[in-house]
Amino acid sequence: MTIRKALKNDASSLAALSIEVWIGTYLRNGVSKFFADYALSAFTTQKFEALTDDENEIILVSDNSDGIDGFVRVTVKSPAPIENGPETEVATLYVQPRHKGKGIGKRLLMEAFKLCPERGRKGVWLAVNSENKDAIIFYERLGFTRNGQTAFRIGDQPMPTR
Repeated sequence: MTIRKALKNDASSLAALSIEVWIGTYLRNGVSKFFADYALSAFTTQKFEALTDDENEIILVSDNSDGIDGFVRVTVKSPAPIENGPETEVATLYVQPRHKGKGIGKRLLMEAFKLCPERGRKGVWLAVNSENKDAIIFYERLGFTRNGQTAFRIGDQPMPTR
């Protein structure tokens, strides 16, 4: 496994991995049109190509012998939704389900955190779906603490996070 900066030609792999992880994590009772439309519009090759060019984004991938099995996206100008909170967000951390438990997520985060000071950033924040117990346990093991609640929105519908 190699951790490296995402390249523009990784965009389709990042989009496919995102759809796989997002649907597998959040859609437990089938795939409705509402969620299918969201996933297919949110996770596109074009959006990931744009993100790899954005100077406010850090995207690192875990690359194994067959391709990308995980990635982290950190947004360096994204203020936390709390007063005087950090301005750097762990926007996405996705690892293919069959590769969970191998240390990929932790390694991706640690490498991303090393890059934050180079951009003048201290501290990071993130939001986790309140029903994603595995992710909550993972982040708590890494020292993250709960500090409020926010809502992820799809259109005008809030999705609980913490």
